[in-house]
Amino acid sequence: MNRFFRLSPVLRARKAQEDAARGAVNQSRADVRDAQALVKRRKLDLVGAEAPNEGTARAMVAGMVARQSLAASLMGAQRMVSDAEAIERERMAELADAAKRRRAVELMAERHAEMVRAHDLHKDQAALDELSMTSKARNEARGAGGRA
Repeated sequence: MNRFFRLSPVLRARKAQEDAARGAVNQSRADVRDAQALVKRRKLDLVGAEAPNEGTARAMVAGMVARQSLAASLMGAQRMVSDAEAIERERMAELADAAKRRRAVELMAERHAEMVRAHDLHKDQAALDELSMTSKARNEARGAGGRA
């Protein structure tokens, strides 16, 4: 029986794929946190930019346009959060798939190792049986030879 597991390079590749997927998940989580922080900053900017209640008409219009711009910026930041969360879900699914593929090859490696152990035990048992049989035959020959 071949003691070398022929799929060990495949197992290393699967582990590398899983590690890469795990890195992508960590990066996407950081992207979500960054987008959420941006939303928080934009909300604070919008709350801090109150509409002017006195001044010239131009100043009031400019203030309202600035608030609309901040509101649009906030909406864009919220869209970034939802996009980042969607990407994170996709990458989590990729990580789960990579883990399944790695685990399948690991199971094959475990089965192979078990088959090698069973083969070794069988060989050892056969050698022990052979020793006991030859010992028994020797003893019988000595006993039969001593009586004659």
